[in-house]
Amino acid sequence: MSALEARLDLQRRRRLGMVEAVWGEHKTAAQIATILKTMHHAGELAFVTRVDPVKAADVQARCPEVQVHAAASCLTLGKLPPGDGKPLVAVLSGGTSDRRVAEEAALALRVHGVTSVPFLDVGVAGLHRLLAVLPDLEAVPVLIACAGMEGALPTVLAGLVPQPVIGVPVSVGYGVSAGGRAALDGMLASCAPGLSVVNIDNGYGAAMAALRILLGRGLQGSGDEASRAQ
Repeated sequence: MSALEARLDLQRRRRLGMVEAVWGEHKTAAQIATILKTMHHAGELAFVTRVDPVKAADVQARCPEVQVHAAASCLTLGKLPPGDGKPLVAVLSGGTSDRRVAEEAALALRVHGVTSVPFLDVGVAGLHRLLAVLPDLEAVPVLIACAGMEGALPTVLAGLVPQPVIGVPVSVGYGVSAGGRAALDGMLASCAPGLSVVNIDNGYGAAMAALRILLGRGLQGSGDEASRAQ
């Protein structure tokens, strides 16, 4: 795959304040390695989502500078911005099975220089766990809530806090959970006013929704030179 065949959007940061993310699940290791190198040579931080461990190892063998983020099933090439600023986004998950999606969201934020703070395993099956962390959420401007099963976490959270809440349905659950469709439908049918919902397992999309909110509030500058490849 050549750079022309891939048609990379190298102006996305200038236009939208976002790095282009590359979908890795249905690309070969060779295609991903070529795209990563092209973006890196163009001076852009390269970010690939949905890469399984076998493919990730193959890509790294072709491009040893690639960094594998196993928990998020993602790859990056280039220097990541330091993650030592004040947390602007909280990433919550209903259970540890939702972690990959939550980690994808957190990494996508870090690629853009946004520090996040995780709150894992705070699902409503044990409501006390969520209630216990509410005081820690008060100072965080935007919340991302990842949940499978019936997907109740974002709805409950949006009924308890005033910040924007972005729900991410996760493809975790028995039978009628239908690969995340039950969680998606539940979030879309939520009676919590103002809850935003992205597609199933779309941690990256949730992170970019959060980034747009932050940019709109002037809390995160676009085109941050610190997040470009070095």
